[in-house]
Amino acid sequence: MAASYTAKDILVLEGLEPVRRRPGMYIGGVDATGLHHLVWEIVDNSVDEAMNKHADRITVVLHKDGASMTVTDNGRGIPVDRHAQYKKPALELILTTLHAGGKFEAKNYYHSGGLHGVGASVVTALSEKLTARVKRDGFEWEQTFSRGKATGPLKKLGAARGSGTTIFFRPDAKIFPDVRFDPKVVAERLESKAYLHGGLTIVFRDEAAGTEAAYHYDEGLKAFLAKIVGTGALGGELFTIAKEQDGLHLECALAWTEDTTERVQSYVNSIPTTAGGAHENGLKSGVVKAVRNYATVHNLVPRGVALTADDVREGMVALLAIKISQPQFQGQTKERLNNAEVTPVIDAIVRSALENALNANRTAGDALAARAVLASRARSASRAAAQQVQRKGAVSHRLNLPGKLADCSSTDPSECELFIVEGDSAGGSAKQGRDRAFQAILPLRGKVLNTEQASTAKVLTNKELSDLVSALGCGTGKSFDAGKLRYHKVCLLTDADSDGNHICTLLLTFFYRHLPELIRGGYIYIAQPPLYRVEIGKEVHWLRDDVAKDRLLGRLNGKRDRVQVTRFKGLGEMNPGTLKETTLDPARRALLRVAIADESGTDQAIQTLMGRDVAPRFAFIMERAAKVEEVDV
Repeated sequence: MAASYTAKDILVLEGLEPVRRRPGMYIGGVDATGLHHLVWEIVDNSVDEAMNKHADRITVVLHKDGASMTVTDNGRGIPVDRHAQYKKPALELILTTLHAGGKFEAKNYYHSGGLHGVGASVVTALSEKLTARVKRDGFEWEQTFSRGKATGPLKKLGAARGSGTTIFFRPDAKIFPDVRFDPKVVAERLESKAYLHGGLTIVFRDEAAGTEAAYHYDEGLKAFLAKIVGTGALGGELFTIAKEQDGLHLECALAWTEDTTERVQSYVNSIPTTAGGAHENGLKSGVVKAVRNYATVHNLVPRGVALTADDVREGMVALLAIKISQPQFQGQTKERLNNAEVTPVIDAIVRSALENALNANRTAGDALAARAVLASRARSASRAAAQQVQRKGAVSHRLNLPGKLADCSSTDPSECELFIVEGDSAGGSAKQGRDRAFQAILPLRGKVLNTEQASTAKVLTNKELSDLVSALGCGTGKSFDAGKLRYHKVCLLTDADSDGNHICTLLLTFFYRHLPELIRGGYIYIAQPPLYRVEIGKEVHWLRDDVAKDRLLGRLNGKRDRVQVTRFKGLGEMNPGTLKETTLDPARRALLRVAIADESGTDQAIQTLMGRDVAPRFAFIMERAAKVEEVDV
């Protein structure tokens, strides 16, 4: 530690250096999700042109190397004239300066997903090479960039017809451990964009596979919903809503299925909001009011039955897309909308439109009301059975908790955390290093049951998983009640090796198949314990994996005379103080919240990794075998 702390110790990061130093602040991380976020930033800029009626075609090319992409649109083209204040071409200013862009005011973009003026410059900062070509005003222009800086002046290439922008970029391998785009992930995202914007054509070309697909859907969200639910919609009925009110443009598609889960995919200015927000709240409350009103008016609710919001929305599949002029997103990754003022507007639009649709189609309305009544009765029966069991058991719910659970003293679920720890040894260290006021520890012995094909009854016969369900307190299957969840942060804490990753995957499979509501509610997290402790002189670095270790040691340029590297074989090797410092302390730890970005893709991944069919898993492993350098044994 430095002996003194003075003004000379203050470092000011200029230009795009903050992005390169802390990429996670801007794209969420340097893993595959962060890498693909670069694509979304560039594509969303082109979609903004289409959203404001300036473009109708976007072409995305994944090049043969799998590590570079080109995005082209036929919009107006980024301005290339010289900015009077900064004495630079507008193109260079936009691509090399944070918070520079034309979307802060509604003069050029009434609706836009990119309002922070950050996205394009972040891609420039994190790219080894980026080339921008612009067609406008009868000419074509080009400028090249690398790692956040222009590598040449803006060049006028010659006369050209039409207008538009083309961005080629290759992410920087010094930032991203694995620069390899997944064509399936890109294709699915592009297809969803085409569904959201009827009339827009998006072409995706994969040069390595030699394939090209064009996405164009005039029916928009209705076609999207039909693809998701197939023939499983209740009564075969798909409800659609489209309206513009108070500066808000809303499109919605709804259906109910026989499934017991509720699924909502929402978008704001074409940006997927995987964590929901104010717009989803308005949709859900509007749906509940519409169905309740319809059922009450037509006397479809039997005496003694009270329809709850969960009863009405059970089995609902909804797609919601809104456009507003000034969305307030939570963070640069834009996973949640915070504009509270849109909730009552959407509530009113959805309630009125859905109620009218149900009255116009009594067959569908009656079927939906009957389904909600059935759900209410099933829920009541489940509660009665649970109460009967509780009456036969101990009076205090704490007495029914598994004996190996080290519970916390707080009884407020919103501040309580449960760490599911791999092994008794690690559990012992975690119990000593935790904050007993709000952190509980549940150690698991060995690898838990693979629940991909297991019924709820079989799951509850497994000692480890049965203890976990008891500790959570919310039940599972038809007896699930989110209101009884005892911890609002459930953290999976396993060793930072392949064995620990396998256990983590088994636990995620359990939550995804048997308690998906906890994932959708944002309650499940993955802790990030270090695999290495690296001492460089008096500095100590905690590193998550081999890639981070090699990157750190590589920066030393061979000077390793004062370097000491310690590899932890498991959490049990860490003393309580180390575990607290690196993994448990909220002020210093890193937790990854588990989210379902794409239902179909997640479902397929779980089936591939954990299903009975060996062939897809073998193919998955062989595709990635070349990347595996070391296997923990």
